[in-house]
Amino acid sequence: MLVLPAELTHEHAVACCRMLSQALRAQPGAAVVVDAAPLQNFDSSALAVLLECRRDTLAAGKTFAVTRLPARLLELATLYGVAELLPAAA
Repeated sequence: MLVLPAELTHEHAVACCRMLSQALRAQPGAAVVVDAAPLQNFDSSALAVLLECRRDTLAAGKTFAVTRLPARLLELATLYGVAELLPAAA
């Protein structure tokens, strides 16, 4: 499972993408789940990071899901029309 940091704003987005990309390459199995529960301070950059992680995951031939997405971030995803691209983990 990949875990997001507590703070994910524009300032931290590039570093977080790098961290997730490295973790993704080391992730065994065919499914990647991102745990968004630690997110406390975030902006729309968190969506960009999740979508980039999704692209990388799918390009690697794996499935992608998110668990414990904060309600505010889900609201942003819905507003921007990308909520369906961030499926909840079963």
